[in-house]
Amino acid sequence: MPDNKYNSPVGIIHTDLRTRRAAFRALMESRTAELLPGAANPLTARIIQDLGFSAVYLTGAGLTNTTLGLPDLGLVTATDLVEATGRIADVCDLPLLVDMDTGFGNALNTYHTVRRLERAGAAAIQIEDQIFPKKCGHFSGKGVVPVEEMLGKLRACLDAREDENLMIVARTDARAVDGFEAAMDRAHQMIETGADMIFVEAPETREEIEAIGQLPAPQVINLVVGGKTPMMELDALRDAGFSCVLYANAALQASVKAMHEVLGSLLRTGSLSEVSDRLASFSERQRLVGKPEIDALSARYEGS
Repeated sequence: MPDNKYNSPVGIIHTDLRTRRAAFRALMESRTAELLPGAANPLTARIIQDLGFSAVYLTGAGLTNTTLGLPDLGLVTATDLVEATGRIADVCDLPLLVDMDTGFGNALNTYHTVRRLERAGAAAIQIEDQIFPKKCGHFSGKGVVPVEEMLGKLRACLDAREDENLMIVARTDARAVDGFEAAMDRAHQMIETGADMIFVEAPETREEIEAIGQLPAPQVINLVVGGKTPMMELDALRDAGFSCVLYANAALQASVKAMHEVLGSLLRTGSLSEVSDRLASFSERQRLVGKPEIDALSARYEGS
């Protein structure tokens, strides 16, 4: 297994949550355009850690697609998200940035949700300013709440955290609603309110991306294949000053395509002979889910 910055023994997680949060804050404040792949389940998070990435993004869109089989339209609940956070944090010791959508209600609901997500294992939490029900950031027809309402939710997030290293990421979707200058104005107000990071969703030109990167706070950019934001090279995003680059659903899109191809071949041919090279081995699957370590614990505790 490749090494990463936070490895504990595979399958047995020892890194405490405060250490993960402090590591994530330091990583984001370095503004080196760290790649954050998205995971909607613990197995994907384990693969991300196994490959050597430094952090994981719990994607709301991916969670909705994967657990409900529905589009990203604000359909998951706070309980769904808290449970997913806990399951990933239990088996992956990388810092976890959690997409909280709009906070699941008003500022008081947001406060309560932050408390639950922090206890579940979040290293950072993202809150956005869309109206409810929200939509995927690269869908059309979005709306945003008044900026005063968003700033109230942001203050609730900041007050709710117990660990000062829990980062609060403030996202605005105003670019698609009121234009780029309005989005940047919201971003500045969020920084003044105390947001640790800023996420201006769905910029549409390289010039907009470069302007966002100059904001006086660590920045997030979300690159979506087929989305509204131009795909840019990692070096260019690093030079522009971004802290992290989300590929929120690359793993999900890859798995959808792979399932279509493998299962389609099974249906056509009645076997997997044509696609056997597309399958992880049985032993590799057991390694990824930590079976050797669980077997060792069983032998230690049960004397077998």
